[in-house]
Amino acid sequence: MSNSNLFLKSGFIRAPLQNGVGRFVPQLQRIVLKFCKSNGSSRGLRDFIEQDLVDFAKQNPSVVVYLKPRRHRGPVIVAEYLNGDRVWMGMHNKTHSEITKWIEVLRTQQGDIASLRLRKYQYTDYPSVQGPWTPFTFKDPELNTAKLPDPKYGANNRLPMTATEKLRLMFEKQKLNDVNTAE
Repeated sequence: MSNSNLFLKSGFIRAPLQNGVGRFVPQLQRIVLKFCKSNGSSRGLRDFIEQDLVDFAKQNPSVVVYLKPRRHRGPVIVAEYLNGDRVWMGMHNKTHSEITKWIEVLRTQQGDIASLRLRKYQYTDYPSVQGPWTPFTFKDPELNTAKLPDPKYGANNRLPMTATEKLRLMFEKQKLNDVNTAE
């Protein structure tokens, strides 16, 4: 174990509150936007507040949004999650679009996993030197550039006809019948 792990709390990654089993519970509980009204480095955060904050609050009714103006301080976003984690992000000289993307990242994650020493339920004295197995471990690399569906890779050539194709054929038959009856 490295020395950096001695000062981190340890835990398991799990879906909090069995999230997604019965219904989805957004994990972001509170977001605090700290900014200066006159400092130039807060311009992007002030633009976000003026243009997108109301829409963000309407789209995320479970998130409490606090605005905290501070004099002569850099812009900061603090996100608090249901599991008690707090994520602090400095937004010094960030643009409006960058701040929008970072707030979306904070909204969709479940807390600060980077500050957690991950534990596993399994343990072995002889870990694999080959690395973890993934579903793509033994796949042919040609699949990365292949245009699918391809019969070479087991694609079915006789795909069922789509509803649009059926309607198009029915329309063409009806058109031919109308032309034949008019003659």
